Amino acid sequence: MAMLMAKRQIFFLIVYVLHFLVVSASARNHAVNTEEEEADRIISLPGQPKVSFQQFSGYVTVERIAGRALFYWLTEAASDPLSKPLVVWLNGGPGCSSVAYGASEEIGPFRINKTASGLYYNKFSWNTLANLLFLETPAGVGFSYSNRSSDLQDTGDIRTAKDSLEFLVRWMDRFPRYKLREVYLTGESYAGHYVPQLAREIMIYNKMSKHPINLKGIMVGNAVTDNYYDNLGTVAYWWSHAMISDKTYQQLMNTCDFRRQKESDECESLYSYAMDQEFGSIDQYNIYAPPCNNSDGSTTTGQTIRLPHRPHKIFRQLSGYDPCTEKYAEIYYNRPDVQRALHANITKIPYKWTACSELLNRNWNDTEVSILPIYRQMIAGGLRVWVFSGDVDSVVPVTATRYSLAQLKLTTKVPWYPWYVKKQVGGWTEVYEGLTFATVRGAGHEVPLFKPRAALQLFKSFLKGEQLPKS
Repeated sequence: MAMLMAKRQIFFLIVYVLHFLVVSASARNHAVNTEEEEADRIISLPGQPKVSFQQFSGYVTVERIAGRALFYWLTEAASDPLSKPLVVWLNGGPGCSSVAYGASEEIGPFRINKTASGLYYNKFSWNTLANLLFLETPAGVGFSYSNRSSDLQDTGDIRTAKDSLEFLVRWMDRFPRYKLREVYLTGESYAGHYVPQLAREIMIYNKMSKHPINLKGIMVGNAVTDNYYDNLGTVAYWWSHAMISDKTYQQLMNTCDFRRQKESDECESLYSYAMDQEFGSIDQYNIYAPPCNNSDGSTTTGQTIRLPHRPHKIFRQLSGYDPCTEKYAEIYYNRPDVQRALHANITKIPYKWTACSELLNRNWNDTEVSILPIYRQMIAGGLRVWVFSGDVDSVVPVTATRYSLAQLKLTTKVPWYPWYVKKQVGGWTEVYEGLTFATVRGAGHEVPLFKPRAALQLFKSFLKGEQLPKS
């Protein structure tokens, strides 16, 4: 009996010691994580109004040999952040900054004032409903960087998706309270590639990992989806909205092979003619909004954009209620005091922060011809999938998205109907088996910039997994 008691005591002692070691290790890891987290805490941004929520920003190294590091900005939910999901936002381009667009003129809590001297609060911020994580990806976008200069000359869809997954895994190690949180991926434009491709990487990762990412769904707006159908739908939009003549429309349809990655010289010259001679001085990202006026009285309408919808010369977004918002961002985020507050540019990048990187855009070396196969994978995997379109965007227009999604041949659950916000038609929607499509009436390429209230309602319904309001 004495021997049995002694064995039991030894057993319990071993269990206690093991438990102590595990708890101690956990405490040490938590201490490290807390320290890393605190190093990224934003005390206050220059000219920022007082807010109740926490903010963090900084770098996560995704490839140590090359020294590739991605910059992020987290704005936690305005109330009860521990109970709310994590929403990752990506902007497209490729080569455009989520800080410049998503955070500063779309869904983030702040807007930059006209003098770029400070910020004011955005009452339609999506952080009223979720914790928002803005990621500048790939390296070379915004504050994100690589110590290997060749990375900026050779990047594309594949590396962007893999680096973004690596970022998310390592970021959650830094912020362990988000590890079990529901995660949603959102974005617009060329993020029509980024978001589904990252979702695919997460789904693959989750099959092999003991600590899967709790990915619940994706939502993309005015999203580049399928080369052929996007291009077909874009030319149809131009013609149906009287932007080009019947003659030019017929010439484009007869001359251009929309399936090609690079069009013929004859087709390219038709695009140039349409934009130079027939479009006029408009903002192609919102055909009914005034362009930004330059100091000399001329208007900024952007550089030439061409089809197919693959990397092209960047057409700058300079539109919205204030059509010059991008200019304010480029002044504000180049201020040394702003960079210090954001823990940004710590390696002294040898170029100015810009809203979009033309170098990356010009050297984009791989792009998927169609994202539709990934849509099928996401739907089969049970993810919530929403796609929306601002209906006055002529760059990735609603017709392009409808042509592309039609190829999925999904069964309709809820037929086409108008949805409402503040007793006004916010847009139109149709619910399919596995996917919801919605338009936003009167919104340009950046839907939350032009129609912030409607965009917030769209986001709210998406998070709840509910149909958009019918009245």
